[in-house]
Amino acid sequence: MSSQTAKKDFWDPEISTASRDRIISIQIKNLKDTVKYCYNNNAIYRKKIDDAGVNPDKIDDIADIGKLPFTTKDDLRDSYPFGLFCTPLSQVVRVHASSGTTGNPTVVGYTKEDIDIWANCIARVMYDVGVRKDDIVQISHTFGLFTGGWGFQIGTEKLGALVIPISGGNTERQLKIMADFKSTVLVNTPSYTLYIAEVAEKFGIDFSKLHLKLGFLGAEPWTEPMRVEIEKRLHMKALNSYGLSEIIGPGVSCECLEQDGLHINEDHFLAEIIDPDTGKSLPYGSKGELVFTTLTKRAFPAIRYRTKDISYIYTDKCPCGKTLIKMAKPMGRTDDMLIIKGVNVFPSQIEEVLLKIKDLEPHYLIVLTKENYMDQIGVWVEVSEDNFHEKLMDLEFFEKSIEDKLFSAIGLHIKVSLKEPKTIARSEGKAKRVWDRRQGGN
Repeated sequence: MSSQTAKKDFWDPEISTASRDRIISIQIKNLKDTVKYCYNNNAIYRKKIDDAGVNPDKIDDIADIGKLPFTTKDDLRDSYPFGLFCTPLSQVVRVHASSGTTGNPTVVGYTKEDIDIWANCIARVMYDVGVRKDDIVQISHTFGLFTGGWGFQIGTEKLGALVIPISGGNTERQLKIMADFKSTVLVNTPSYTLYIAEVAEKFGIDFSKLHLKLGFLGAEPWTEPMRVEIEKRLHMKALNSYGLSEIIGPGVSCECLEQDGLHINEDHFLAEIIDPDTGKSLPYGSKGELVFTTLTKRAFPAIRYRTKDISYIYTDKCPCGKTLIKMAKPMGRTDDMLIIKGVNVFPSQIEEVLLKIKDLEPHYLIVLTKENYMDQIGVWVEVSEDNFHEKLMDLEFFEKSIEDKLFSAIGLHIKVSLKEPKTIARSEGKAKRVWDRRQGGN
């Protein structure tokens, strides 16, 4: 799994190193086909397109994407469970769904051909960073209706490598399997990866003596300092993997070994950036909401799906040799943004500050409360084991210094409460970073 190999050898070189003109020509053809297909095979899409005053036969250019209506998570919930499918269920071989934390879950489907496209997308991003048939891939995502684990399983199988679908949880077993089976690749959430590292340290396991070389981490926001911490503790290169079930699952985009932006599989997914308030398209390099249109899916195609992820896209030449457009690692979401005393705050901004401070552990909880009818924000963060007792006599000063750093970065006073090591609950899946106690939440 060498960097040199990955830079010169690609899963699909005709796509991964294609010219911009070639990519655009593929996207135009597939966009035209997708719009007509949705219009002819789904009454909801037909009405949305008609209401927008768009003639599917008049989609002739990439810029025409701006004429089409958006699709949102509410559309999926309102059409629950199969209202946005474009094939009969007799042609659907698998469904996945969101957790459905509010209202109906969002349900997506796949034909046999869709599954093959998904597997190829994953195989491409894995192969292009050097994963080969002799690698052993440990998937620690939870399996079930969540797409993360399944996508990497079928992609690994397509690649021909050995896959260990261990799923999430049972961390001691994770470590035993990792050591005994000599896993070389880890697929996981970044927060659970850090927890695995913490448990390993408790049992005296030295990752430098294991075989891990590469991690595909995603399904939750994480920052550059968190990547540094993961790479230092697990002795592996950590890559940001991006996807969402409404588009296909993981495999939409992934970092190369340069770790400077995520290459999008553009022959299958057309990316846009829009102003989240006005819906207007923004040029390359502008920060805004990420929107995707699927170009090849059949059971559940998506036209201009609003992801609510904040990012930007760019075409800078990448030293890895791939010419596929890149998106910046999402830096927040329009729906997890906190507005406290008129200030917009993303949890990832707080994490960015905390993980740069020596003597803090990468375990924190943002706590929202209400005082005198005003929203208040605080953060609980653990002090490292080695320094807790040393800092005990000076916690107030240390807390104040952290509060000053947060204020400098965010422009808002955030009350800091330092906690003893291992007192903040750990996650074996997506980390819970915000505790909203304003309405008695727990």
